[in-house]
Amino acid sequence: MTRVGILYPGHSAEDDYRTFAGTLGGDVELPVVHTLMREDAHRVDALLDVGSEGVLAKGAQELGGLKVDSAVWACTSGSFVFGWEGARRQVQGVQEVTGVPSSSTSFAFVHALSQLRASRVAIAATYPDDVAQRFVEFLTDAGVEVMSLASHGIATAAEVGYLDPDDALDFVISNDHPRAEAVLVPDTALHSADLIEPMEALLGKTVLTANQVSVWEGLRLAGRCEARSGPGTLFRSGASVVRSAFGAG
Repeated sequence: MTRVGILYPGHSAEDDYRTFAGTLGGDVELPVVHTLMREDAHRVDALLDVGSEGVLAKGAQELGGLKVDSAVWACTSGSFVFGWEGARRQVQGVQEVTGVPSSSTSFAFVHALSQLRASRVAIAATYPDDVAQRFVEFLTDAGVEVMSLASHGIATAAEVGYLDPDDALDFVISNDHPRAEAVLVPDTALHSADLIEPMEALLGKTVLTANQVSVWEGLRLAGRCEARSGPGTLFRSGASVVRSAFGAG
């Protein structure tokens, strides 16, 4: 049994991880530890608090007691708003506390793109534009070419968690770019496990969602590199030896 520990801010789409675990077979468990969210807001100042050192350390301590094989800070915006170096320090802090290989959703996107040898992307982000632009900057630092960015402008994670699946599907497939090799859908507050296959079928290309890459990254860190029947091209590709983008894990 492989146990990938998920550090998840607040409550919105954590049940997505149960769905992923079910699709990946009976040998994967995804225990979730909820971290403190003092204010649910897709604003830079609030997100800096969500991903602050003390908040993550407390969650990592709890996760460390669950005998996990790897740990993922499952919050895209709560990692990329810190910039490349700040996000790297987050991962190092979680790893020091848990004692297991660790990463975050933002780095998981980078590693997933490396696995798929994709470098041109379109982004369909649920966030307001100023927050989404921070994701563009983060990816640019990783050498990813962002062909287009669409911002849904949703103000809170709770609202994203209740987003109608058809509306989410329409938003993503309407914001592809013809030169993009993959469409990225950040925000772990979005339920995506059941949407990836339909989105890829409609677009005819890879779709990477926040919860999807978080789970895949955790399995990669745990050494479970085999191809799986989980949702999307990413899981079917397995996980080759991807060079870490941040020097930890």
